[in-house]
Amino acid sequence: MAEFTITGEYIELDKLLKASRLCDSGGEARMLISEGRVAVDGVKETRLRRKIRPGMTVDFDGQRLTVH
Repeated sequence: MAEFTITGEYIELDKLLKASRLCDSGGEARMLISEGRVAVDGVKETRLRRKIRPGMTVDFDGQRLTVH
């Protein structure tokens, strides 16, 4: 399990995947999200700009990211 700390109130899901290096680019992140391959707090998420706040978890390709 990896951790990612944000400085603001939230970060958008596609930006989080890129910033945390789970994806190589924003385009790849958006594609994976739209294909339903990303889950937020255990629920598949297809909204590209889903607001991710501290305490939430993001799962992708067998990896879990906890946001602080």
